[in-house]
Amino acid sequence: MTTHDVVRGDWRPELSRSVLLRHDRVRDVDLLVLPERVVVLRGAAGSIVALCDGERDVVAIVAELARRHPDAPVAAEVPVFLEQLRAEGWLR
Repeated sequence: MTTHDVVRGDWRPELSRSVLLRHDRVRDVDLLVLPERVVVLRGAAGSIVALCDGERDVVAIVAELARRHPDAPVAAEVPVFLEQLRAEGWLR
């Protein structure tokens, strides 16, 4: 699947079954908790992943983030980021 397919909205991303999104209050960072490893999410990554509930398609996720952050290049960057997470196996 290409980024173009993702932008069309053919995919409703959600965390893979073995992945949990957690917030580390001590460090004030969002984490992806995976079997045998933890990934620290920087910047807005945690808020992007939090929208990946399997209900919203990528277009809806981009629209919500554009509403929250009108000056950010979410339409160009978010689909690519989500595709990278899927390539890692963290989203399905």
